[in-house]
Amino acid sequence: MDGLLGLLRIHVKRGVDLAIRDVSTSDPYVVVKMDKQKLKTSVIKKDINPEWNEDLTFSVTDPSCPLIMTVYDHDTFSMDDKMGDAEFDISPYIEAVKMEVDDLPNGTIITRMLPCRTNCLAEESCVVYENGKILQNVVLRLRHVECGELEFQLEWISLPGAKSLA
Repeated sequence: MDGLLGLLRIHVKRGVDLAIRDVSTSDPYVVVKMDKQKLKTSVIKKDINPEWNEDLTFSVTDPSCPLIMTVYDHDTFSMDDKMGDAEFDISPYIEAVKMEVDDLPNGTIITRMLPCRTNCLAEESCVVYENGKILQNVVLRLRHVECGELEFQLEWISLPGAKSLA
């Protein structure tokens, strides 16, 4: 793959208070898009607070491409219903990875992102150094829907021979 910078592992943790799209519940799954790549989680039956705990891994060639996450309700006999979406800018995270920090104490905060009108963050999100990895825990508020949040974690995976981020 041309211009590959590394891999971004997205650990989709859970949905919180997702919208009801069936009679009293929903069968949610998440579709994550970045650039031309698209991956999805499994469907969790009858749960508006689903726990996926699934890893989706993307090849990063352009760190300015945002993650676009859309939650759907799986329907057997009709089109799946949309249950909101959120966009997340990974460039602050990539900037933190570029710093090539080593030997920091566990839990060191490298950078913080605060919720604002231009992002979908539901709460402050920190990029932290943990056990030799640079991680970011994120809680996004879903847009275009009455309620719902999505929790996930970013982890950068450097590849030998990949283009340097710097």
